[in-house]
Amino acid sequence: SRPQKVCLCPFLPVHPLKVSTCLYIIQHPAEESRVLRTVPLLAACLPPDKCKILVGRRFNEDRYPELATVCRNPSTLILYPGAEATNLEEVAVMSSSPSVMIIIDGTWSQAKDIFYKNSLFRLPKQVQLKPSISSQYVIRTQPTNTCLSTLECAAVALSIMEKNKSIQETILHPLQALCSFQLQHGAQIHHSKEHLLKNGLYDKPMPKNKRKLRRMELLVNNIKI
Repeated sequence: SRPQKVCLCPFLPVHPLKVSTCLYIIQHPAEESRVLRTVPLLAACLPPDKCKILVGRRFNEDRYPELATVCRNPSTLILYPGAEATNLEEVAVMSSSPSVMIIIDGTWSQAKDIFYKNSLFRLPKQVQLKPSISSQYVIRTQPTNTCLSTLECAAVALSIMEKNKSIQETILHPLQALCSFQLQHGAQIHHSKEHLLKNGLYDKPMPKNKRKLRRMELLVNNIKI
């Protein structure tokens, strides 16, 4: 659905990737209206039955019985970082059967709201990715250099679960093309908030809210938040 001169179709896989892992993307409604969102690119790389997108803020068992069943399945994982999360690599080593993974799509504050205000998402095993790569989604500001877009999270997670590094490269290809096109047509590289603060380049007023100010201090001092 883009103009032909910036069409991303040539950068998508010719055929949807064959994967055994099924992704459930829980998308905050605000993401639907964003022009430069990554979930449509992710969906275009995978078979429809392996990438299911649910849009909303609140998810309960009555309205989403299929999701509730998925959340209660012992093999289901939810990708959300935190003290309770296990590194995905460790889980993948022990897993042999096809898994289902839930990924929340939204800003960090939106994702936090969805995760903590929906009890269903506390049922699956919580996993996280090691901060080993920097985001290539350079046309959108991230809190830190290792905060990844939804597509990047899915690409890394699927490559780990499927034990196939080429999956990550294939899914990231259209994202790289998207960023390249946007930069060619006037977009600017967005450094992470962490980078801007550490290099004295943050040009917005510092927040008056003590909690937000404390989070910025933690970013500058390399403390995980």
